[in-house]
Amino acid sequence: MPGEIIEYTLAEVALRNGKAGNPTWIVIRDIVYDVTHYMEDHPGGSELISEWAGKDGTKGFDDFGHSSDAMRLLKPLQVGVLVVSDQAKNRGKSVAGGQTKAAEDLTEEELMKKKRSKRRMFILCG
Repeated sequence: MPGEIIEYTLAEVALRNGKAGNPTWIVIRDIVYDVTHYMEDHPGGSELISEWAGKDGTKGFDDFGHSSDAMRLLKPLQVGVLVVSDQAKNRGKSVAGGQTKAAEDLTEEELMKKKRSKRRMFILCG
């Protein structure tokens, strides 16, 4: 049906990493884009997109400071959205299978360790 929004998991997006003849998909702000044919037209070169192929490239996209024009260029390349459980706001909340815990599930001791670790990294990395 035209206009129907298709949902994909991060695992499904990861299969479209541009390797072995696969298309190149990226995720920006929980929206899935097929950038296969856009890569050669990208002003920064195709290597920058390849770095995020099959992954969530939101951080890289935002860190570079893309304009609203860049978002308009992406719009026709949209192939779907991430399933709710894989959207950025919901990642890391599952404990099953050894996955990370949400902050509210951590003990006070675990939270303090995490804060100290971040502080050390900040001091080391600036």
